[in-house]
Amino acid sequence: SCLCGSAPCLLCGCCPSTKNSTISRLLFTFFLFLGTLVSIIMIIPGVEKELHKLPGFCEGSGSVLGVQTHVDCSSFLGHKAVYRMGFAMAAFFFLFAMVMVCVRSSKDPRAAVQNGFWFFKFLVLVGITVGAFYIPDGAFTSVWFYFGVVGSFLFILIQLVLLIDFAHSWSQLWLRKAGESNAKGWYAALCVVTFIFYAASVAAVGLLYAYYTKPEGCTEGKVLISINLILCLVVSAVSILPKVQDAQPHSGLLQASLITLYTIYVTWSALANVPSKQDAASGLDSGCVGAGPRTGAGAGESGLHRAYDNERDGVAYNYTFFHLCLLLAALYVMMTLTNWYRPDESLQVLRSPWTAVWVKICSSWAGLLLYLWTLVAPLVLPDRDFS
Repeated sequence: SCLCGSAPCLLCGCCPSTKNSTISRLLFTFFLFLGTLVSIIMIIPGVEKELHKLPGFCEGSGSVLGVQTHVDCSSFLGHKAVYRMGFAMAAFFFLFAMVMVCVRSSKDPRAAVQNGFWFFKFLVLVGITVGAFYIPDGAFTSVWFYFGVVGSFLFILIQLVLLIDFAHSWSQLWLRKAGESNAKGWYAALCVVTFIFYAASVAAVGLLYAYYTKPEGCTEGKVLISINLILCLVVSAVSILPKVQDAQPHSGLLQASLITLYTIYVTWSALANVPSKQDAASGLDSGCVGAGPRTGAGAGESGLHRAYDNERDGVAYNYTFFHLCLLLAALYVMMTLTNWYRPDESLQVLRSPWTAVWVKICSSWAGLLLYLWTLVAPLVLPDRDFS
């Protein structure tokens, strides 16, 4: 029954009672973690060298960008394996996203599939993974790269939305506690955390200028760092404007400092993928970034503590959206583990394209604009309730 039944069977008697919806989300997330772990193992040099022993894994021919070529993937076996694993995880979560469309409560028979049959779900994931490693060589890696780019961009946007919501909730919580207890300690904590975030951001910007620019050349790096720095200063200034403070008393520098720190992180991540002259004629000057061409990627019944059904009247979360988020997370993990590299036309060398740079930079701009909108929306739309 534990293999075919619902989530309660997966908890032992020593565990506290837990919501059924919580256990299901944790287990699906565990599947994502398991796939990520397998991907990491596959790019370990010792393991990567053994992948050529898989039948047909490094053989075949196909058309890449319109050029007929005999595929020899020995130079990026780990990269290819991560792409196959990413495809398997994405297909697995897409399958469940489609199956769970419009599930409203646990009374729907499909809710039993969402919250149970874990052993068979594991078998499905294993089966899709095995099948993914038999996908013919050719255009798959090049095409799937762009699926990964789009999915990663959407996942970064979701991260930014959650970060902005977390920042606002954090500030509101501490300010409310400060008001209720009339204690200056909460205000001091706000000031300290804000200072730490801004100090870390300033230090990070200094390191970016030091390691990703040069007095001569590296123009793109200087421009990107400077633009994001200016945008961070703008949103910080807007967050403490009197009119914004009147419309949103909880807005302040804590949220702006957290958004600034994350923006600088995304900027660094983008600069790390800037191609050098060997990668593209339009890249930075040689030596601005160490990207190079590269040949690898690196309370229950009977007193037992069980999960209980908390979704009979309505689901606690949207099943389809949850699986789509895990799908995007799988694509983001895939691109991160391969460092956003893709094979060139000959499928012999992995290159860092400008696509990865612009996806990350544009996502940072989108995040800053989204945060700016949360600040000015009450002023632009005064008749709406943004509480």
